[in-house]
Amino acid sequence: MPDRTLHDTYDHLISLLDSSCVDYRLIDHEPEGGTEAVCALRGHPASEAAKCIVLRVKVDRRTTRHVLAVVPGDRRVDLDAVRALFGARYVGFSDPETAEQLARAVPGTVLPFSFDPDLELVADPDVLAQPRLYFNAARLDRSLLISGADYERLARPRVERVASPAPGSA
Repeated sequence: MPDRTLHDTYDHLISLLDSSCVDYRLIDHEPEGGTEAVCALRGHPASEAAKCIVLRVKVDRRTTRHVLAVVPGDRRVDLDAVRALFGARYVGFSDPETAEQLARAVPGTVLPFSFDPDLELVADPDVLAQPRLYFNAARLDRSLLISGADYERLARPRVERVASPAPGSA
């Protein structure tokens, strides 16, 4: 993916936040895209991170949709829940090239926002409930902190249970 596109995604995000008068904080850190490792660099529990996964959803033989699933960083995307949500035959992870194109970011930097009409945004309600929500800001070396409520107001995701149960819960 061209470096300019990545820079544009970051600029688009910052412009959206500034024009919406949202309180946010940028956090510079060593380049890292893995959830656990970047949470350690930022100094917060993984439950406060937004993990963003681009999925390929085959509704039927002719219809494929792409979904950006946002779940807490200490959880996984529940593919069966996404399959049921869309009444799909198949749900799996998108190939890296398609994910980069639709998310306009490289793996590890995907935002919990969709700036592409072909990428449907679905967020687990546990993400929105976070008073402090962290995610990489379309860059491996910079993260963003925002409230879950402000995130919901700006991103306007479809809110559905798409995260696996938290570890240790029954």
